[in-house]
Amino acid sequence: MADGASRQYRSAAMTNRLAIDSLMHSPGALVDVRSPSEFAKAHWPGAVNLPLFDDEGRAEVGTLYKQKGRQQAIQRGLELVGPQLAAMGHKLQQIAQQGPGSLRIYCWRGGMRSASVAWLASTLDIDVVVLEGGYKSFRRWVLGQFERPWPVQLLGGGTGSGKTDVLLALAQQGGAMVDLEGLAHHRGSSFGGLGQPEQPSTEMFENELALALVALEGQAPLWLEAESVQIGRCRLPNGLWQQMQQAPVVVLERPQKERIDALVALYGAEAHGGLLEATQRLQRRLGPQRTKDATDSIRSGDLSSACAVILDYYDRCYSYELNRRSTPITRLAVEGLSASAVAHQLLQLKSA
Repeated sequence: MADGASRQYRSAAMTNRLAIDSLMHSPGALVDVRSPSEFAKAHWPGAVNLPLFDDEGRAEVGTLYKQKGRQQAIQRGLELVGPQLAAMGHKLQQIAQQGPGSLRIYCWRGGMRSASVAWLASTLDIDVVVLEGGYKSFRRWVLGQFERPWPVQLLGGGTGSGKTDVLLALAQQGGAMVDLEGLAHHRGSSFGGLGQPEQPSTEMFENELALALVALEGQAPLWLEAESVQIGRCRLPNGLWQQMQQAPVVVLERPQKERIDALVALYGAEAHGGLLEATQRLQRRLGPQRTKDATDSIRSGDLSSACAVILDYYDRCYSYELNRRSTPITRLAVEGLSASAVAHQLLQLKSA
């Protein structure tokens, strides 16, 4: 039986394999056959998870491989997979029918798991290719993108100046931008996670970011929001972060009253509990009196006064960081202007 399993694996290993650059530009659905926990941590964006083993099965087979060798690991793998082959085959057919192209299958290293699922797909006359080197090769590609030079142009401005809305409007008008906060599901401040979906892992954030950058390849300038290296739990990759540190920045200058109104509109619907928790996280920086002033205002429903207290802190921090920059800074007065109008000015500014 073990010899038969080995022959089956050798046959599966002959499935058409493509390197990352070729597979990336090939049409077809992406199928991630790693375990659910591996997929949940991070995956190729857009991939469907069709695990060959569940988490327990993967751990068991991996332990057998290390302790008893490949033959016993393959044998146990067949025992675990056998009962679910029909269901897996049906799912492969469903995925294949969703669009043109071959199924593009990957596991961690492009080994037995992806080869076995590729064999099953081929048996069902489904066109299939396997990613050479697996998800590991995709991750090498992802990290490599951040070491490439990008024509970065930063958009800065105080909290509440509408930077994200301006970037989105800029994209609608044909500009090239990546919404870092959108990818991170976080607006960057202590309050940035309120009303947002759960943040991805930093690894998943990197995967999304690399694909977003490459989608804009050849366009310049590439607009990014001037961020801290940490956006909530997501950390900007060092290669891109260093380029951002050296990039020119356009600073939006909007009156505090407008920024307070914008923040109240943004966070006004949030439960006071979340606002209070976010404010308490700033206590060490705000100090006891300003923290009390802000939290008292939140409890009484006076969000404008709370925002004024907190903006004073954030504005001082922002001014300090801005003054440390050695790269060109352009200040743009945007009082009373919509995001669309500001985006138009930015495009005119860069084409002048």
